[in-house]
Amino acid sequence: MSLAEQIEEKLSAIFDPQYIDVQCESHMHNVPAGSEMHFRVVLVSSTFKSTRKVQRHQKVYAALSDEMEGPIHALALHTYAPDEWEGDAPSSPECQGGSKSKGG
Repeated sequence: MSLAEQIEEKLSAIFDPQYIDVQCESHMHNVPAGSEMHFRVVLVSSTFKSTRKVQRHQKVYAALSDEMEGPIHALALHTYAPDEWEGDAPSSPECQGGSKSKGG
């Protein structure tokens, strides 16, 4: 099972999401081929109703605390309550670090 699948399974068990999408975006960064370090998570859950963005992110970080101490290097979070979800979340920007940046 990939790390993205593990993350999705763990978040699904904790947040009972209406929608979840976990993508490994390591290929967009200056990391060794096959790395699983950079992730984008879109999570829609009633758990987030009446909570601020910071609180939502704290809940996800707490749920993934073991992974955040180990293999996860970067985590882009897009968290929504069901009534906020419009079916789309922002795309991640291109990596600007290391050899992936222009002129670098």
